[in-house]
Amino acid sequence: MRPGDWAVLVVLVLDAILLAVVDLVFLPARFDGTVLPDLGGFPFPITIVIAALTTPLLVRAAARLRPVTWVGGLPAFAWLAVTLWLTVGGPGGEFLVYPDWRILALLAAGSLPSAVVLGNALGRAARASLAQQPVGSG
Repeated sequence: MRPGDWAVLVVLVLDAILLAVVDLVFLPARFDGTVLPDLGGFPFPITIVIAALTTPLLVRAAARLRPVTWVGGLPAFAWLAVTLWLTVGGPGGEFLVYPDWRILALLAAGSLPSAVVLGNALGRAARASLAQQPVGSG
């Protein structure tokens, strides 16, 4: 990897860390009249959708730098580690959000699409390397 690629990878990992923090901070949002309109306290976990859309984009960008597991998956690994750390006990051992179904949905929405994108990138790289080998050399 070129030095510029390392800088891009660091920015992607920092983006994933910030995304994890923002996802968890806004996960408990509800329609209760404080921030959002009052609709009876119905939960509004929009960050689940945000994680499902943005985390795979970070993984795709990292996998384009170098399609190997640790480079392509580094943003997803960072996002998952920060999310679990802040969910399970975070700084001072306190819960950042109350554990309920939204935490599991957030973890699934951020992790599963990212794993699919990473697997797709690794499969394309393997197929490209096989296509470059001369016929009969394998």
